[in-house]
Amino acid sequence: MAREIVLDTETTGFEPHLGHRLVEIACLEIEDFIPTGRSFHAYIDPERDMPPDAQKVHGLSEEFLRGKPKFAEGVVVEAFLEFVGDAPIVAHNASFDRAFVNHELGLCARDVLHETRWVDTLALARMRFPGMHNSLDALCKRFKISLSEREKHGALIDARLLASVYLELKGGRERRLELTATAAAVAVAVAGQTTYGERPRPMGMRSTDAERAMHAAFVRDAIKTDALWSRFGL
Repeated sequence: MAREIVLDTETTGFEPHLGHRLVEIACLEIEDFIPTGRSFHAYIDPERDMPPDAQKVHGLSEEFLRGKPKFAEGVVVEAFLEFVGDAPIVAHNASFDRAFVNHELGLCARDVLHETRWVDTLALARMRFPGMHNSLDALCKRFKISLSEREKHGALIDARLLASVYLELKGGRERRLELTATAAAVAVAVAGQTTYGERPRPMGMRSTDAERAMHAAFVRDAIKTDALWSRFGL
C-alpha cells in the first residue's frame, strides 16, 4: 500500500528568513489516498511575538503558545521525523510549508526534507483547473467537501480537508469505485472457490402431511371455491 503524509502548518508570517517561525504542525497518514486514522499534531512555542495579522488567520496568540514545546525538543522534532519516516509529503502550496519545516530542521542541525519528497496539491489543482481559483477553501467548495468544522485556519483540520481534496484530485469517485470493484472481484473469486452439493431435481416436499391437510381444509371451508390446483391433485 502507498503510504503518504498530508501536512499543514501555521506560522507567525510568510518568510522564515525574516525570523518567522512555525507555531503549529499537523500530519495525517494516508494509504492509497485514504486516511488510516494515524496523525501527528503539535503546537510550538515560536520564541517570538505573534503579529496581529497572523493571529487573525489561525487564532493562536502569543500567550497561548508561550510554554508550549519548542520545535527542537524531542516531543516535536523527534516525533515529527519518526511519524513522517521516508514517506512522500503532501501539502498545499508545498514550497511554503517546506521552507518553514526545513528552516526549523536547520536550526536544530537536522537534515532537511528534500524537495523531491513533496507533492504539491496546488500544482495538481492548477493543472486540472487552469486559470481558476485553487485555494484549499475553493477546492473544498468545488468538490463539495464540508467546511462546517472550520472557523479559522488550523493545521489539523486543514490537513484533514487537504486529504479529502487530494483524493478528489487523484480520481475521487472513480478511485472509490476502483477500490469497490477490487473488493467485489475478491468476493467473486472467493465465492468461486466455494463448492455446494448437487441440488435435487425435483426438490422434495418441504411441508408435512398434516400441513397439507390443514391447507386443503382451509381452501374447502374458508375460500369455498374450486381452486385451480385441486384439478391437478395438488
